[in-house]
Amino acid sequence: MKKFQSIRRIDVTKKRIINGKTDVNQLIPFKYKWAWQKYLQSCSNHWMPNEINMQKDIEQWKNPTFLSKDERHLIKRNLGFFVTADSLAANNIVLGTYRHITAPECRQYLLRQAFEESVHTHAYQYIVESLGLDELEIFNSYHEIKSIKEKDEFLIPFIDTLTNPKFNTGTIKNDKNLLKSLIIFACIMEGLFFYIGFAQILALGRQNKMPATSEQYQYILRDESMHCNFGIDLINTIKIENPHLWTKKFKKEIKLLFLKAVKLEDKYADDTMPRGILGINSETFKNYLRYIANRRLKQIGIEKMFNQIINPFPWISETIDLKKSKNFFETRNIEYQTSNILKWD
Repeated sequence: MKKFQSIRRIDVTKKRIINGKTDVNQLIPFKYKWAWQKYLQSCSNHWMPNEINMQKDIEQWKNPTFLSKDERHLIKRNLGFFVTADSLAANNIVLGTYRHITAPECRQYLLRQAFEESVHTHAYQYIVESLGLDELEIFNSYHEIKSIKEKDEFLIPFIDTLTNPKFNTGTIKNDKNLLKSLIIFACIMEGLFFYIGFAQILALGRQNKMPATSEQYQYILRDESMHCNFGIDLINTIKIENPHLWTKKFKKEIKLLFLKAVKLEDKYADDTMPRGILGINSETFKNYLRYIANRRLKQIGIEKMFNQIINPFPWISETIDLKKSKNFFETRNIEYQTSNILKWD
């Protein structure tokens, strides 16, 4: 009996993020404590969209002179991207990534992340419904609006790779495909595409425009920052455990994907901001995009692609500072249990 039990027990040294040989149902003993800590932090930061009163936003939206035509265009385009983007992220987790990750503590966080993606989709639906927008127009933007459609078409093949029932890790080719998909979603989708959209709505909030919408985006940005950081930790741990995957050729492929993503987001900036509004313009956003792209590359150990780029939006770090008792437009208390230990990338 003792011999049987010893055989069944987990050897923590044999745990791996991918291609692990231990039982994925046995959470403890922990090896990746950073993943468990992120799970606990996310749980302590729970929120729901309908906690936020949309009345002021509704009044501003119905006022024909309060928001300019360009501001309304930006809001609708922004929602048009996000209403389906988080669904794509959730599908990628639930139907793809989760199946291939063999570390139970990382799987635990992925389950929480998938739930948070559903909350974000709920938030965008809540905003669209509250403002009385044409739901079919907004939710079908990823088919009808070129700048949105092209970004989603860039992402979908990487979803299809992982969600294919015949795809399995265990070969160098497939392990690289998994790693590439993780980089696309953590660093480019959540860490690049999302950040540009958040900056636009938060810029409105700085002018006391659409405060409840801005507040929800602030919560979402906090969640997505954690998603991005978790994904980067996942990527870097896979690199450590599988150094043979991180070749010069592979890194060159990643840089080319970043370059393509930046070009797609340039088009999106031009589409959402054809003229300068909010004291900023599409060129400013393009600079921010390149600043963020350089940061993401550095975080996964690849040299930056864009030179002489500085952060044009230093106020964003203040906007997303959740340690203070009220957010910048003072609509509700946003103190959280773990706000003092949250780390922003």
